[in-house]
Amino acid sequence: MPPRADEPPRRGPQPRRGASRDQPTEGREADPGFTGIGDARAYTPRGRTVRESDQRTRSPRTGRTTDPFRPALQVLDDGQPTPRRRGDDGSPRHPPREGDDGPARRQPPHNDDGPARRQRGDDGPARRQPPHNDDGPARRQRGDDGLARRQPRGDDGPVRRRKQRESGADAAAGREQRDDGGSRRQGDDEGGARRRQRGRGDDAVARRVPRDRAAEPAEAAPRSANGRTARGRGTAGGERQRATARRTGGNDRERPVAPAPRRTARGRPANAARYAPKRPVAPVPPEPPKLANSTRRLRLGTVLALSLFVTIGVRLVTMQVMESPADAHKLLEQRNNRLAEVVLPAPRGSILDRSGAVLAHSVEARYIYADPELVKKPAEAAARLSPLLGIAPSKLMQLMARKKSPFGGWSRFQYLARGVDISVADRIDAMKLSGINSDRDERRDVPGADLAANLIGFTGEDHTGLEGLEARYDDLLSGTDGERVFERGNPGVDAGQLAKEIPGGYHRETPAQPGTSLQLTIDRDLQFEVQRFLSDDMRRVNATIGAAVVLDVQTGEVLAQASYPAYNAAKPFDAKPADRDDVASSVVADPGSTHKVFTLGAALQEGVITPESSITIGPALMRGGARFPDTHPQPRGTKLTVPGVLAYSSNVGTILIADRLGKQKLYEYQQKFGLGKATGVGTPGEASGRLLAPEQWSGSASGSVPIGMSVDATLIQMAAGYAAIANDGLYVQPHLIKDTISGTTGAVTPADAPQTRRVLSPAVARQLRTMMEAVVDVKGATGTRAAVDGYRVAGKTGTGKMLVEGRYTSHNAGSFIGMAPADNPRFVIGVFADVANGTGGEVAAPAFQKMMSFALAHYRVPPSGSKAPKFKIYP
Repeated sequence: MPPRADEPPRRGPQPRRGASRDQPTEGREADPGFTGIGDARAYTPRGRTVRESDQRTRSPRTGRTTDPFRPALQVLDDGQPTPRRRGDDGSPRHPPREGDDGPARRQPPHNDDGPARRQRGDDGPARRQPPHNDDGPARRQRGDDGLARRQPRGDDGPVRRRKQRESGADAAAGREQRDDGGSRRQGDDEGGARRRQRGRGDDAVARRVPRDRAAEPAEAAPRSANGRTARGRGTAGGERQRATARRTGGNDRERPVAPAPRRTARGRPANAARYAPKRPVAPVPPEPPKLANSTRRLRLGTVLALSLFVTIGVRLVTMQVMESPADAHKLLEQRNNRLAEVVLPAPRGSILDRSGAVLAHSVEARYIYADPELVKKPAEAAARLSPLLGIAPSKLMQLMARKKSPFGGWSRFQYLARGVDISVADRIDAMKLSGINSDRDERRDVPGADLAANLIGFTGEDHTGLEGLEARYDDLLSGTDGERVFERGNPGVDAGQLAKEIPGGYHRETPAQPGTSLQLTIDRDLQFEVQRFLSDDMRRVNATIGAAVVLDVQTGEVLAQASYPAYNAAKPFDAKPADRDDVASSVVADPGSTHKVFTLGAALQEGVITPESSITIGPALMRGGARFPDTHPQPRGTKLTVPGVLAYSSNVGTILIADRLGKQKLYEYQQKFGLGKATGVGTPGEASGRLLAPEQWSGSASGSVPIGMSVDATLIQMAAGYAAIANDGLYVQPHLIKDTISGTTGAVTPADAPQTRRVLSPAVARQLRTMMEAVVDVKGATGTRAAVDGYRVAGKTGTGKMLVEGRYTSHNAGSFIGMAPADNPRFVIGVFADVANGTGGEVAAPAFQKMMSFALAHYRVPPSGSKAPKFKIYP
């Protein structure tokens, strides 16, 4: 029954047993409620099981004993409720009323006429009437039926409580009668009447079976919290009907109510199974907290994110626009003060000989450095470091002084010394000087000391090549240094902080790229012997400077290149700068008579002369007012053969042959033999020499140029020209680099192929070589001291003038250039010496002989199979 309008809604917990079962509800007139397992769990009386409670057989609790711990019992006949009685004809005594869709109501067990019994209240519970003919107020106020009726809120409280007590007494009396053996058929049993009133029909009561029976069409309907039965959803004709909401007197929450089942002609529900409840109604969850709402969380997160971005943007604008440059510079300086920068030196490439022997390489060492910000007593530190580093204290103090860093702020790193021995660095570390530390470094080491020192050169403290091949190929050898930048703690706390970085702080490291190694064409053993022979002979003749070159005839490789004086490449600054020059490639001089071979070779190639030609000479010759005498004066009208001209180094005979050739052709062949242009051997500062073009010749040039005067050339240029003659007229560019070896991968890359050009035909070259043997074999010739036992030697002596700063000096430039074996040359060796007095045959030929002998033996060149021919000097 809906609550009255003047009745306030009830709050608090719902009634435990639900609303009264005898009162009709909205949307379901006089339809009794259903019980279920929910009520059984809430309250299970003694004498009944949960399963029995779940079967809709419970009767209203019409009365209770006075004992609160002994609830009322319901006595069942044979464990089953009493079925409804039907009329004699088998039809229900009370057919369904018009407009009532509910099932037939249970009838009392005795055969009393329906109208009388429905009006009576002492022999059983009063039947519910339709709303239009029910004396609801009178029935609700009556209390003799054993049930406490709901009183209007306006009734007197004591009167309502008295009526409730009276109803309770009647209910207790009814239970006592049942306990004494009373049955359901007693008409005055109010409890039985109420159980029959809750029945859904005769057949529904008769068919009640246990819950676990498989044939049961529908499960028992569970009860809701307020005691009403949750009705299931039923469908008719494929259409689903939705339950209507109703409000009970004890609960203000609306619940869906299923429509009443449709009755058949015999009074049985036609769709009772279909309307049976299927599952319990889910309780309405409580309203979630505000923050548990996804929409609220999304809005809150969006607001926070936008606020963060706006704050960052405002701060950036403030820093870039509003703050002063001085503040920005201050921040940058503070950052830089916390950063330490350490250079990671790249391992410098090595210089190797042709067989892989080390000529120069880098070894592990230490470098000593200072942090000027941490040095507390510079004067004391400089005084203690000076003896160990070999550096003056004043210079050390300058290095330890504070300096501005190119990155801003003060410099925190300064080299004091590099390439320091490990033992010396350990002693310095043991001193524990504030701001002074050491770290790994490399030092250039030359195992041979002065071996090829003038050729290889040396490096500075910063591993940069300063002279020689070290300077020429510095970019290739040095590689690329790495860098390590790291963040450290407070630099004023401890001097050792410079070498320590903050774990997890700023760190950037660029690995160093090792340099490329050079493999030279130099033979270390041959170089050593050539250098030794040169030094001995130069000291013997009191030479100022000297040089020697050994070339491979066929390949143009420089097998040895020595200079005198030599120096220790490990201590380069102990020697004079002039003593560190590579004389063979940087010193130019008049080649003298060694140039006569080029003049005669050009004449032979041009057909001006033949090996059998003879030249009429005199004791001297005048050209342009200059007198050119012979070293071996001959009477006027003497005839000499071409081999005789070479053997006696006749100036007159050579000038006369050059007159036949012409100055233009002579100039062309000079260039073909490689004069007037640097060979590109690979040494830095190589001199190119000088040639006089024909249009630059003076009157005396026709006499001086053919015999090697007015021509400036280096020893390496002259040796390369002789190698062309030894190689059957093919000029091969001399070179020092054989291969390059990558410092990262170790890959070997051959050097570029040398340039070549044809100078003489092979036949002319062989003829010229044979005639050159006369210089060594003919008695009284100028180069007899260059002969090598067992080998045929061809060569030419030369004596010219030294050219210093563009002016000739009084010193002679004696030289000898030869090849062996002459019949099949393997090596060309040139020796040069600057002496006060002496000729090439006297100062250079003896050194040549020693060098050639060793080279032939070292490379196991077989002796010549034949002897040199007999030469005619005079036809």
